[in-house]
Amino acid sequence: MTSSPCGSSSLWHDLGDDAGAFCARHVGPDAHDVADMLRVVGADSLDTLMAQTVPDAIRLSGAMGLGAGVPEHVALARLRTIAAENRVLTSLIGQGYYDTILPGVIQRNVLENPAWYTAYTPYQPEISQGRLEALLNFQTLVIELTGLDVANASLLDEGTAAAEAMAMARRVAKSKANAFFVDADCHPQTIAVVRTRAEPMGWQVVVGDPATDLDPQAVFGALFQYPGSSGEIRDPRAWIESLHATGAIASVAADPMALLLLESPGALGADIAIGSMQRYGMPMGAGGPHAAYMATRDAFRRNIPGRIVGVSIDSRGNPAYRLALQTREQHIRREKATSNICTAQALPAIVSSMYALYHGPAGLRGIATRIHRLASIMAAGLRALGAKVVTTAFFDTVTVATGTETDAVMARALDAGMNLRRVDATHVGISLDETSTPDTVRAVWTSVSGDGAGVAGVEAGLAAVGSPIPVGLARTGDMLTQPIFSACRSETDMLRYLRRLADRDLALDRSMIPLGSCTMKLNATAEMLPITWPEFCNIHPFAPADQMRGYARLFADLERMLCRISGYVAVSLQPNSGAQGEFAGLMAIRGYHRGRGDVGRDVCLIPASAHGTNPASAQMAGMRIVVVACDPQGNVDIDDLKAKIAKHADQLAAIMITYPSTHGVFEDNVREICALVHAAGGQVYVDGANLNAQVGLAQPGVYGGDVSHFNLHKTFCIPHGGGGPGMGPIGVGAHLAPYLPGAPQLGAANAISAAPFGSADVLPISWMYMVMMGDAGLKRATEVAILNSNYIATRLSAHYPVLYRGANGRVAHECIIDLRPLKDKVGVTVDDIAKRLIDHGFHAPTVSFPVAGTFMIEPTESESRTELDRFCDAMIAIRAEIMAVENGELTIDDSPLRHAPHTVRDVTDPDWAHVYDRAQASLPGAVAPASKYWSPVNRLDNAYGDRNLVCSCPDISTYAG
Repeated sequence: MTSSPCGSSSLWHDLGDDAGAFCARHVGPDAHDVADMLRVVGADSLDTLMAQTVPDAIRLSGAMGLGAGVPEHVALARLRTIAAENRVLTSLIGQGYYDTILPGVIQRNVLENPAWYTAYTPYQPEISQGRLEALLNFQTLVIELTGLDVANASLLDEGTAAAEAMAMARRVAKSKANAFFVDADCHPQTIAVVRTRAEPMGWQVVVGDPATDLDPQAVFGALFQYPGSSGEIRDPRAWIESLHATGAIASVAADPMALLLLESPGALGADIAIGSMQRYGMPMGAGGPHAAYMATRDAFRRNIPGRIVGVSIDSRGNPAYRLALQTREQHIRREKATSNICTAQALPAIVSSMYALYHGPAGLRGIATRIHRLASIMAAGLRALGAKVVTTAFFDTVTVATGTETDAVMARALDAGMNLRRVDATHVGISLDETSTPDTVRAVWTSVSGDGAGVAGVEAGLAAVGSPIPVGLARTGDMLTQPIFSACRSETDMLRYLRRLADRDLALDRSMIPLGSCTMKLNATAEMLPITWPEFCNIHPFAPADQMRGYARLFADLERMLCRISGYVAVSLQPNSGAQGEFAGLMAIRGYHRGRGDVGRDVCLIPASAHGTNPASAQMAGMRIVVVACDPQGNVDIDDLKAKIAKHADQLAAIMITYPSTHGVFEDNVREICALVHAAGGQVYVDGANLNAQVGLAQPGVYGGDVSHFNLHKTFCIPHGGGGPGMGPIGVGAHLAPYLPGAPQLGAANAISAAPFGSADVLPISWMYMVMMGDAGLKRATEVAILNSNYIATRLSAHYPVLYRGANGRVAHECIIDLRPLKDKVGVTVDDIAKRLIDHGFHAPTVSFPVAGTFMIEPTESESRTELDRFCDAMIAIRAEIMAVENGELTIDDSPLRHAPHTVRDVTDPDWAHVYDRAQASLPGAVAPASKYWSPVNRLDNAYGDRNLVCSCPDISTYAG
């Protein structure tokens, strides 16, 4: 019996079995292309190429144990069965998560549109103008809601945003105190995440009532919830003033829906505002993904973590958007970084910004007013029924004292199809939202009172119900006056605006995105479909377990498959980004050492070539970073490693290695590296960024790793979404399993994210991918990813030096080409080549990482030979233009390289002044006019943007006159 490359048996061939059909669609090159490409790279088979690339000492000899892949329709049917085990009830739990209504035009044309969800982080601004504008709208929305000066383009969730606010407060506070105060009325999961972040830094977290327990002299900052988790609205102005008097920083966690009716945190005196934009159109999704926000005063703008979109100009002087200030700062500053944030929540942030544009300022205020009105009526009715409503001033949430009737109240609510929040043994919380109706309120009255007959009388007897918002905290004045928030009053306008922005961007739906270490592969439609199924997206993360049995099956399946792929024995799905996975893994290592009494082990060895998030994460975990040198081939220098281990043996906590290395090479001595660290009592963290080169071929948990994170947005097909969402679950050995993240809503001491399973709503994507691919398909994907990389390296090696290769002259799943000699010779910069690729219709590879002046290229397995050749042809054509500069036919200053990308304005300019012609500028190489991608702007002036920082949309006053 024989098998196809993707695992479909030939035994049942006459029945038309298509078990390998999805694999064949996911993997770009077919069997004939593979054979031709192998001839080009000089290998007689994929097995031979793998033997030449992956060290035999780590090769996996058998199958992983996932079984055979299944067709798309079969996988979808299985997942439907799993989803059906979830029970979707009306959620009144609140606690930072609310049901919402996602407008169909946004669901279909943003959330479900590959033009938006397959885009990469906008590090190349010229081809990212659409999503940059959308993110600028998000920042403007946040600035308007919070009343502060500058906002970032999203963080991961409210809990981690609060932790980032604490860390930022420590950096900017004049106070020398070592404690951070947290309002006891903050959400429990927020308090848990803040405690986790504070512990390794040695900061004390004081939780209490600000009115009685806050000592401004003893803290460097404080966090207040507004409104509180209980629903209570308190005026924090006096507390904020007392903090400022001692040089401490005031942070406010604010509900953005409530801020439509409540005075802004900025007006109250807050220095930092954080929160979640979830209820602006993003479904609860059992915890995410949701865009968290952070805003601050202008004085602190250079300390805000994450990404900020700014406005600059292009080479023609026209306005253009770019990332400003903190762009990839964790990669540049490494252990001195202010944060390890790398993945944001760009796609959810865009959805939230479009929700605001769809409704406009009047519509948003109308939604908030309706929610508040229903809550006011609900509270009045409860009091009329004899219930004790503890909350006096509120927006949408009340806490009710239920005494010994708590169980009965919760049970009656369940019978009515509703989930209430069990605050404690004698209290319940009730939160209304955009989807609430008068029937919802009636059902609450009946559930709390147990007197269905009395409800009608109470409703009839209710007179005018006033607003319980304190007069001094009610918001006045106009907001969101920027023209963009009133520009899309019809769905036609909205649809065209979304299309216009998408057309400005270059995403994976248009062409290959050959980014090294970022693995921009196919995000199949079948994988994406389930994320908007109500059974997955309309569930509260803290819903009762018996309502989440489908999710529990999904989680268990994913944990099992990830363990079998990686060789680890336990997995946590909680970290909602790769960087959060790094932090979680290092915290597990920290917990392990401390559990053994090795409190002095705090040194983390990190190779010089490591991802920038590695040292930033180690610093956050309270570790001291010691850099290990690399040899000329890009491998870890074993002699230097031994010297560093000997010097720090008693303090050695861990080593963080990326495998294959960041230089795109499988190092032969990885087992030796692991053994040396283990012998000294340390643990081995294997960064999962390059796992796409290992699946089915090697297992980090077998060759020496103790913990790894898995970038589900790289290896396992969750799309990048223009810069997020991501997911970074971790796998660990048995000895680290007790130290995996715990349940944040229960106050676990090691909670990493606000929701127990992170951004759970995107996990069906990876489940679908693994189930449809199976053992053989996943292995085939890895093999072809390595083949594609070697094919590019071979084709380009005659034109550009390939910087690093393995022992047998092979590269792994990515390769680095060296462009530095070209700059030295004729002044051609890496940016010149990156921008010229735009004229050819390509996103640039990873620029100047891990080596300045280089391209790191990763083609992935999803790209066909045709697309690989198109990219190689573009790079070769660019090399010919560089040769023209070398030969004196062009000067670098008047070459298509220096003036790329070329726009429609360029080629229609009657004053064309270049020695090269318009056709060469706009249609280089084999670019077809009918499929030409036009950059919407010319090359950006980054220096201008840094000198003239503008991070929000222009106000209507800008247009006066």
